[in-house]
Amino acid sequence: MLVKVCMRRKIKEGNLRNVFVLIRKIRAMAMNQQGYISGETLVDYNNPQGTLVIGTWQSMEDWMNWKENQLRKEIEVQLEELLDEPTEYEVFVYSKHHLKITGDSSLGST
Repeated sequence: MLVKVCMRRKIKEGNLRNVFVLIRKIRAMAMNQQGYISGETLVDYNNPQGTLVIGTWQSMEDWMNWKENQLRKEIEVQLEELLDEPTEYEVFVYSKHHLKITGDSSLGST
């Protein structure tokens, strides 16, 4: 089941360039990980200090393996030092998959 991982970050003033260097480094490493499909980085239109990185993984297990990867964690520590607050993580699945997992059919076939 595909998962989309949303990572919201609020970057400290003056650190945009350094943050994007680290994000690119993490993405380059992720490309070699089992289950990685794609990633994209978005910047808040009204506040360039706000970013949203969306990663697509083949499974929750693949994502969790990558999230716990020691090299990734080391870069993440560097990244967190450049942020106003900790990264927020949210994981999403397509609604039809969630309905199969929960058995809730009240949403129909969305």
